[in-house]
Order: sequence, then structure tokens, then C-alpha cells
Amino acid sequence: MLTLPSELTITQVSDYRAEIQPLIDENDSIIIDDSELIRIDTIGVQFILAVVTYILAQGKTLTYQSTSTILQQSIKQLGINDAILLQYLPN
Repeated sequence: MLTLPSELTITQVSDYRAEIQPLIDENDSIIIDDSELIRIDTIGVQFILAVVTYILAQGKTLTYQSTSTILQQSIKQLGINDAILLQYLPN
């Protein structure tokens, strides 16, 4: 399970990427949990989109447990209508 950190901003993205890369590469089924996420910026949203895209491109199974309203608000504010994210995140 990938549990997103409480803050996913430009400062944390690089470190978090290095932390989760092996987990993604070593598992065929990935669960992303955003329940701890309380702060995210544009780079963080782009990072989540990249992670979801990467997981699906690898042919892995993705389950996204989305309970963070901050992520949903950020997606709406940014006007992101990407089908991949919308498929996994509630509106």
C-alpha cells in the first residue's frame, strides 16, 4: 500500500518518489491511500497523475482509496479533467 504523506508539495515529491518507486516496481497490485493528505500543490497533483499513469502503463492493478477532500478540491481548482484521475477519484 502506498500511503500518501500529509504534505505532497514540490519539497516532498522527489523524496517520496524515491521511497515509493521500489514498492511500485515489486508489486503487481497497488493500493494508494490518500487519507493522511492535508496539503498538496500543483506539483503534488501532477505527481499523483504521473504515479497513476505509470502504474497503469506497467499493467498493474490499481486501487485508489480516496478520502482526502483536499486532493479533490485541488483537482477542481486546477481544472484537471484527466480521464485517468477522474476514473479513480470520486467527484
